[in-house]
Amino acid sequence: MLPLATVGNPTVNILIFALFVLATLAIVFRASRNNKTAADFYAGGRNFTGPQNGIAISGDYLSAASFLGIAGAIALNGYDGFLYSIGFLVAWLVALLLVAELIRNTGRFTMADVLSFRLKQRPIRMAAAISTLCVCFFYLLAQMAGAGGLVALLLGVSSNTGVRIVIAVVGILMIVYVLVGGMKGTTWVQIVKAVLLVIGAGIMTIWVLAKYAFNLSGLLGAAVDKSPAAGEKLLSPGLQYGLTGVTKLDFISLALALVLGTAGLPHVLMRFYTVPDSKEARRSVSWAIWIIGIFYLFTLVLGYGAAAIVGPDRIKAAPGKANSAAPLLAYELGGEVLLGVISAVAFATILAVVAGLTITASTSFAHDIYGQIIKKGQISGDGEVRVARLTAVVIGIVAIIGGIFANGQNIAFLVALAFAVAASANLPTILYSLFWRRFNTRGALWSIYGGLVSTIVLIVFSPVVSGKVDAKTGKSLSMITDTGIDFHWFPLDNPGIISIPLAFLLGWLGTITSKEPVDVDKFAEMEVRSLTGAGAEKAVAH
Repeated sequence: MLPLATVGNPTVNILIFALFVLATLAIVFRASRNNKTAADFYAGGRNFTGPQNGIAISGDYLSAASFLGIAGAIALNGYDGFLYSIGFLVAWLVALLLVAELIRNTGRFTMADVLSFRLKQRPIRMAAAISTLCVCFFYLLAQMAGAGGLVALLLGVSSNTGVRIVIAVVGILMIVYVLVGGMKGTTWVQIVKAVLLVIGAGIMTIWVLAKYAFNLSGLLGAAVDKSPAAGEKLLSPGLQYGLTGVTKLDFISLALALVLGTAGLPHVLMRFYTVPDSKEARRSVSWAIWIIGIFYLFTLVLGYGAAAIVGPDRIKAAPGKANSAAPLLAYELGGEVLLGVISAVAFATILAVVAGLTITASTSFAHDIYGQIIKKGQISGDGEVRVARLTAVVIGIVAIIGGIFANGQNIAFLVALAFAVAASANLPTILYSLFWRRFNTRGALWSIYGGLVSTIVLIVFSPVVSGKVDAKTGKSLSMITDTGIDFHWFPLDNPGIISIPLAFLLGWLGTITSKEPVDVDKFAEMEVRSLTGAGAEKAVAH
């Protein structure tokens, strides 16, 4: 059995990590040669083809939670774990059908470009930028803390100082990628990462199936046999959710946040500004759906494969617990080399996602807050890019500090908060802006700020933060580990079932109580542009 302090050979893991980092840095420096304008830095010059952008979208969307988290969830909770895969895939379809192409046709660089198209510029841009920064910040914290835990596990780092150094290295690499490569460099890193992730997961999937003569029933049976505590429940709903009425309601709330939150994630939506026209945007959609769908089918085999070959007891005993399922499975299948490769892929996944989040956040601040609010549009593209680069450094430093403090905390809480904020603060306003002619500035502000504040307040006073105790062990399952501290009054882990309808209601209520006249011509222009793409290449901030 593997020692629990580390997984595999740290020297091999470090060597493979270093090779990947050097290769991606070379790609980023090469891509940076053509960064000459704001469009180059923010949107990669809009020169990526549909297939390239589709692969990059899947690279941005398939985070470490998708690879490590879902595989572990399936290994431990079976059917209920696979619901995450289904939820993330369905969420992607919702994002594409409702907002993706429409936003690409309407905006220029950011989500705020769309929301402020026919409303009052300064308050809407400020609200949209704050919401974008909040989503990116919480997502960054989760990725940075996850990076610290993963790399510490694979490199045998056990001290707090060592983990902090690992998180700092990830943050520095993230800053370099964004500063040097901009959106072009980040996109190519995401493309490389997506290809490696799908190939790596595909190889492991075939390997696992081969051990059971490509008989899925045999694999599932072996997983049940190796999981005596769960038994047949591993193959049916209810192992994780469905025990009580509150748990069922919590699952619905989480599902709403995941499915609707994806359509409001700014770093995913921003990827659609990197293609030259609507046709390429649609092609990128097709490529992304296929890649993401195939990958999530791989996670089903990997999860049950980890349950059958590694076993839930060893997974729970490993330092990363559920997140260790995929690395442990790789070690059992191909030893230190396959483990090193899969670990490097997981590390690449984290780097690509944090780079995408950083450039989205820095673009939002430089373009919306600095360029359009502080400078009132009186700033050159080069000036905006300089501010964006400086912002990326600041965001990187904040992410490093936040990741150090968040290390060891409930990572699922941070991810769920990011999705809940996106679903509550961003999506209602986006849909109202695109499809409701009467929608106005007050409605948008009430919807954004109402969704943002309600989400954060409900999360703070939920069992995720305090008061959740394991009935068997008596240990705290909340972020605050002291069982004597309990100030929660909201019963659900995820606030989506309350905050999302509330944000829609506030958007409607704010609109009908405002006397702001409807700009019919501006709405007609927005509708034509969003549906046809006409004039999208000339979209500018007002």
